[in-house]
Amino acid sequence: MKRLNSLKVWLSVVLLLCFSLSGQAQFLRTFYFMEGSSQRMQLNPALMPGRGYLNIPAIGSLNATVNSSSLGYRDIMDIIENSDDSDYFMSNDFMNRLDAINNLNVNLSTDILSAGWYKGKNFWSVNVGLRNDIGAAIPKTMFQFMNNMSSLEFGDNISDYLGINETINGQKLEINSYAEVGVGFARNITDRLAVGGKVKMLLGIGNLKLNINQIHVETPSVGSSGVTSKASIQVDATLENSSKLLELPENENGDYIDEIDFGSFGFAGYGGAIDLGISYKLLDKLTLSASVLDLGFIKWSKSNTSIARANAEQTYDLLDPASQQEFINIVNSGEILNYDMLQLKTEEASEKSRTRGLTSTMVLGAEYALLNDWLVVGALYTGRFAKPKTLNELTFSACIRPTNAFNVAASYSVLQGAGKTFGLALKLGPFFAGTDYMFFGKNTKNVNAYLGVSIPLGKQKAAEKL
Repeated sequence: MKRLNSLKVWLSVVLLLCFSLSGQAQFLRTFYFMEGSSQRMQLNPALMPGRGYLNIPAIGSLNATVNSSSLGYRDIMDIIENSDDSDYFMSNDFMNRLDAINNLNVNLSTDILSAGWYKGKNFWSVNVGLRNDIGAAIPKTMFQFMNNMSSLEFGDNISDYLGINETINGQKLEINSYAEVGVGFARNITDRLAVGGKVKMLLGIGNLKLNINQIHVETPSVGSSGVTSKASIQVDATLENSSKLLELPENENGDYIDEIDFGSFGFAGYGGAIDLGISYKLLDKLTLSASVLDLGFIKWSKSNTSIARANAEQTYDLLDPASQQEFINIVNSGEILNYDMLQLKTEEASEKSRTRGLTSTMVLGAEYALLNDWLVVGALYTGRFAKPKTLNELTFSACIRPTNAFNVAASYSVLQGAGKTFGLALKLGPFFAGTDYMFFGKNTKNVNAYLGVSIPLGKQKAAEKL
């Protein structure tokens, strides 16, 4: 079995699941003020479309989103590759872009089946899909350590190894993957007030949580070569894994986990969640809306959960050629996640059930219609309670909607991209395409795109005609 690290395996699995079955993003902000569009129900279940719909599998919708506090698109690809011959961290430009803690979030999902229809004044919707949330926090000290180790020229003389004293704190990775079966309901209570909600049954595919509290690498000081030749690596880390899909076998000596194997696909946990939304026309031209999404949890079963820890000191004799080479291979690997460095060992009788909350989102919107509803301008706030850090975004947008068949919108988001993120969206009959974060080259920190086709069902609601 090919040796793989956990970040690369999980990302590969998630990408495969999403893009082989069609991907539907959790939401696209630029669609929010396209009146009558079914896509905006992903952000607020009270915002009913103008007519029923059936999303086409595979080509019905396709979307993925990547957010980072400091890392550019090319940086993220290098980190995901996690190759032992990487050298991106040797660039001064890369090091200067880093924050003390560098957060990375990847959100992917798919709707295998998605449809909605009107029954009298009520609007019903159903969906069956997959959801994936990935969050990571990588301290700058990790990249500084990799940079420093690659800059050293390790030779046969012990003096080449003296004076190393590096500490890395606060590295985190959490991945949550699950299937969702949802039933939604929305209704206009009055001419001005609409409410909606969705109840979802969740089937857990996998959850992985890795906390590396500290890594400390130390060798004898410059003036002590005659006293000791011992080098040490101290690690304090915990890995929790609940999944049937991925297994964490230890090496043949039973010393520590050194690879990830693929098991069988299946559900390792069960849970539930709800979405709630409301829309109120405060004035004839001014509409306010709010929603909360993914309020829920998954309980991961005891039989599919394992826990591994590392809290021991590893020592190496720098005068022993074999031990010396092992030390070099570990500290100079160029890998963000290195099993030989972590040496995580599965605990005996570590199986226990775990309960993990979902990545919930709060949405607040305000829109104002102009030119006889031909143009609408709006502001949208989203607070996504991601791990390890909440993602806040404020988006301003303008939507031109001369007919139900043709809408075009432009947006400008001010928080995640420091005011450098522009979005565009187009609705042309049943065809939808858009992005909140346009791609501006390899240093772009936030990237997403949406492409979808749906079949309209039923007649256009008179109240929605423009």
